[in-house]
Amino acid sequence: MNSLGSLVSSTLSARHDPAARIRNVDLIAVLVAVLLPWSTSGVGIGMLLWLAALAATLELRPFLYSLKRPICLLPIALVALAAMGTLWSDAPWSARTYALSPATKLLVLPFLFYHFERSTRGMWVFIAFLASCTLLTVASWMVAIDPSLSLKAPDEPQGHGIFVKNYIDQSQEFLLCTVVLAFPIITLLRQGKIRQALLLTLVAANFVVNMVFVVVSRTALVTLPVMLAVFAMAHLKWRTNVMLFVAAVVLGALAWTVSPQLQATTDKFMRDYRVYKEFNQPTSVGLRLEFWEKSLRFFAEAPVIGHGTGSTRRLFEAAATGPAVLAQAQVIGNPHNQTLNVAVQWGATGVVILYAMWLSHFALFRGEGLAAWIGLMVVLQNMFSSLFNSHLFDFHEGWMYVLGVGVAGGMVLRARSEAAECSGTGRP
Repeated sequence: MNSLGSLVSSTLSARHDPAARIRNVDLIAVLVAVLLPWSTSGVGIGMLLWLAALAATLELRPFLYSLKRPICLLPIALVALAAMGTLWSDAPWSARTYALSPATKLLVLPFLFYHFERSTRGMWVFIAFLASCTLLTVASWMVAIDPSLSLKAPDEPQGHGIFVKNYIDQSQEFLLCTVVLAFPIITLLRQGKIRQALLLTLVAANFVVNMVFVVVSRTALVTLPVMLAVFAMAHLKWRTNVMLFVAAVVLGALAWTVSPQLQATTDKFMRDYRVYKEFNQPTSVGLRLEFWEKSLRFFAEAPVIGHGTGSTRRLFEAAATGPAVLAQAQVIGNPHNQTLNVAVQWGATGVVILYAMWLSHFALFRGEGLAAWIGLMVVLQNMFSSLFNSHLFDFHEGWMYVLGVGVAGGMVLRARSEAAECSGTGRP
């Protein structure tokens, strides 16, 4: 109680205490991480408060110097291109500004890098997110048992086990937590800390069992093996990898056998494709194929700078053919692929900047340590899942990327700076 009282007192004294102002910025980031699995409006309001609190602690010259890094310049360049793309788009201005807004969250990345390079509390943010997702699994299990507890509509498709938001967002959260926990579990086992490792293993198992028996997205099913393979190659010996691969195959087959939910999810792949091909019906898989094919044609029409910001829906409207119930007649403003989403609007110029940004962030997290591992998995998950969705521009997955890369990136930069100072090679 005394410690809590002292924390509250120091937080309220931020007006006169620079250290307390820094702590307030950290605490607001922790609050945003807690809200992310539960609320969209809460995250938006929280980030505005975070930026306002950060402004009171910002040192202009070091911040401007930090913007010279590619990890900061490239997100800014992508947003700048999206803003300029409004000038050559033929969509209504309301559509242009609406299409611009999802990209603007990337502008928060340089501020997160800057702040968490100087803060020592970055791990608080990730612990808060993990705790919040763990609490969400409890709500998911309760809703699976009693659907009336859900805040979603009772007849909503794929609403089984969903308390808030949707099954895609929930699966992305649970998947990220599961894979990230593999690193500290292995580290604790190597250090002989069996109890702590067992506790984290139970937390990770809770996420996995929920995805197997309650609900999981197909994107998560495809992404999970890729992320686990990267972990195995980076942190385990080849003999261990072989044994784990065999165990994963056996456990995966067993999980598929005993889980009707998992069977339904995997079976839906081929069923959707067959219905689309034979009856031209707008299934999930079929629509993606339809959207991707048309988007490639749109890209070929304007390959350098694209059709402009917000132009996607008008292009699909012009390309729609046949009755409205058929796949070819479907109209959408998002082709469900991040690369094509960028290519249609801003051409090859946008695609080059997008991949340069991803790769620069990926390169940032080459190295050892938990922060580097978290950042690496956040980037890898976003890149791979963006093959099937526009996750960088989606609200929930986009903020997972911005918050995860920004906080972990700042922590990695701080560790490298401290290591350089210890070795005497730090810049003056």
